[in-house]
Amino acid sequence: MGFYKYFKEASEEEREHAYKLMEYQNKRGGRVVLEDIKTPAKQTWATAEEAMKDALCLEKTVNEALLKLHGIATLNSDANMCDFLENHYLQEQVDAIKEISDHVTNLKRVGEGLGVFMFDQKLKD
Repeated sequence: MGFYKYFKEASEEEREHAYKLMEYQNKRGGRVVLEDIKTPAKQTWATAEEAMKDALCLEKTVNEALLKLHGIATLNSDANMCDFLENHYLQEQVDAIKEISDHVTNLKRVGEGLGVFMFDQKLKD
């Protein structure tokens, strides 16, 4: 259940980030346009390492999008938006990328079977 807990908490955190960004946009007089989110092509993973690698790719994609948004805010001299992104998102993304990268490394190190079981138990804590 450690992997379940880890990914559930990560999902909830990302949802909170989305709400915070929408709230900020509304506060500044912007308009939020919600579009359908397509179901990912891949919904099952053969190994824990594979799941963590895909999670790492997603975090990197989100980080790139936030950096792009920060760049647009910088070009438009929007110091408030830059500050908002820096204080609420960018460092957290770096920390999440580091954490998931460490998990990928550890999963490679322990291997499948008992190693993954022990890693899963550690994530429960």
